[in-house]
Amino acid sequence: MKAGIIVFPGSNCDRDAEFALNSCGFETEYIWHDYDNILKYDFIFIPGGFSYGDYLRAGALAKFSPVMKHVEKFAIEKKGLIMGVCNGFQILTETGMLPGALSKNTSLKFICKDVDVNVESFETPFTKYIEKKKLRLPIAHSEGNFKIEKKDIELIKDKVAFKYVENPNGSYEDIAGIFNKNLNILGMMPHPERNSVKTLGNGDGAYIFLSIRRYLEDAKNN
Repeated sequence: MKAGIIVFPGSNCDRDAEFALNSCGFETEYIWHDYDNILKYDFIFIPGGFSYGDYLRAGALAKFSPVMKHVEKFAIEKKGLIMGVCNGFQILTETGMLPGALSKNTSLKFICKDVDVNVESFETPFTKYIEKKKLRLPIAHSEGNFKIEKKDIELIKDKVAFKYVENPNGSYEDIAGIFNKNLNILGMMPHPERNSVKTLGNGDGAYIFLSIRRYLEDAKNN
């Protein structure tokens, strides 16, 4: 399976993503933010970091990068799988590919620690083969407080991917990650790529990447 990792000026988790995806059996390539052909990949990963320095609002400038139009095309035409983590999640909400928005943590402080999240649905490509209900994953953000307007709440009904066991940032309904309506895009604040092997923790993050790979392999073989 071939995974593309998008790199914006300011991304800083692209190397972690490469390590995690390679460890889980993917071939990986970096995709610079002005690249305009990504249909050859099976999976697109938008890593965390500080795209464009987060000088305006996290993700608000990255949505104008040329590659993002092709990420949307990848989701609609190829129906490929896309995953955005932390700043990547923020970028996906800024583009409108995922509903809601990420705002400052209620503490107004940067939070960096391991947290427990519950898997809320096992009926998606990203979670189908996860073997545990509860995962322990790192977080590292100052804008991880998931918000959604009342008129859009219906959009995330049955589309919640993960919920915090102990909400660290004030997110609506303890939400740590959501899917789009077609279940081929996942955005989440915790970093599975930073706990993908046991030398980095308990390796729980690998469950997500292995689920993605197995789903894609099944789809190609059937």
